[in-house]
Amino acid sequence: MDKKLLYLAVVALFLAFTFPATAQTTKRIPRIGFLDLASPAASKELNAAFRSGLRDLGYVEGQNILIEYRSAEEHVDRLPKLAAELVRLNVDAIVTQASPVAAVVSKATNSIPIINAGGGSLLGLIDSLARPGGNITGISGFYGQLSPKRLELVKEILPNISRVAVLPSPASRAYGNPGKRELELKQTAANLKIDLQILDVQSANELPTAFATASKSRVGAIMLLPDPTGIYFANMKQIIDLSIKHRIPVVGTTSRYANAGALMSYEPNEIDVWRRAATYVDKILKGAKPADLPVEQPTKFELAINLKTAKQIGVTIPPSVLYRADKVIR
Repeated sequence: MDKKLLYLAVVALFLAFTFPATAQTTKRIPRIGFLDLASPAASKELNAAFRSGLRDLGYVEGQNILIEYRSAEEHVDRLPKLAAELVRLNVDAIVTQASPVAAVVSKATNSIPIINAGGGSLLGLIDSLARPGGNITGISGFYGQLSPKRLELVKEILPNISRVAVLPSPASRAYGNPGKRELELKQTAANLKIDLQILDVQSANELPTAFATASKSRVGAIMLLPDPTGIYFANMKQIIDLSIKHRIPVVGTTSRYANAGALMSYEPNEIDVWRRAATYVDKILKGAKPADLPVEQPTKFELAINLKTAKQIGVTIPPSVLYRADKVIR
């Protein structure tokens, strides 16, 4: 055979084997968006749990999955712009940190799958837990249902307490079924012989007045209710500062409040919730539709106690409560 023809035959054979391999290595890597209301520092542990959940399913960030992280840095007004940014990137799915974030993203897209990683109820955003119906699924927070349990824990910590102030969400009636939740909380308060005082707060500017009113009324504790607007979350430091100033214990809905200085929090275990959110990413990337993926609810819960704050405001935590605490902040 002519040397030139032999050379061309060898090159053709080489290219025949090379091209399929090249096409395989250039396969599109799926990309998901992650929109968080909290700062990256505040969500560091939870983000690690989410990535751990992905790794358990065979996804390694930067290798076979890409994640576009966006943080509103606890500024609710930044969420729409960040949501629009992720939509323009045409990501395969958007993971949200809480129901108020999911609500914002749902206004930005009705086609990109939205996966909620706990943090509030999805009622009002989906048709039902069993069949969400639209482009939103994930894990619902269960936070409102835990308010009676938080009140019971307050009574254990402060057995002589007779009055508790409640900070409801300014927009609570727009989400879920607050009427039922309010009745459950009031019934629990009646059983515990606790008088509930509702503090009406419509904006962060009204928080100092609310705490002053609570102090004047000699309330034994202030309990935060789930807040889809994000006002309390975004003004957590102010709430804790006011708590210390007036020496009134604050009970938060998530451990982030306890970490920041609230006396106590009781919530679904967020580490477990964020790890489980990865399973939704996996199912959607494999072709599942969010409308057909049932919304799950938390199965593990966490009690956090801040002993440093207890000392500052003169509260002694009973050993029986400390023994049950999943997290003790000293």
